[in-house]
Amino acid sequence: MAPLSVHSIVVAATEQVSCPLGEESAILNLKNSVYYGLDPVGARVWKLLQQPRSIGQLRDAVIDEYDVEPHRCEADLLELLEKMRAEGLIDVRSAPAAEPI
Repeated sequence: MAPLSVHSIVVAATEQVSCPLGEESAILNLKNSVYYGLDPVGARVWKLLQQPRSIGQLRDAVIDEYDVEPHRCEADLLELLEKMRAEGLIDVRSAPAAEPI
């Protein structure tokens, strides 16, 4: 499995249901019947994941809405998305091909 990058396109998996809980969210993975909880920032990322987006677009949206350093935001976002991928909560679509140098 290729590592995620800012160019990876990610989207919420279809085999889950979720609901907002105040500023947080809960997700039920229908494949393994496990519930997951998200804090307010994670809940915002989850809402954005309802449509396919690049990780770079997600990072930029979080930076626009929260007081966070871009490098820290990107690292935390990649960590969250890797965990979501490992749990089957997101699907990763192929990133656009890199331009030759």
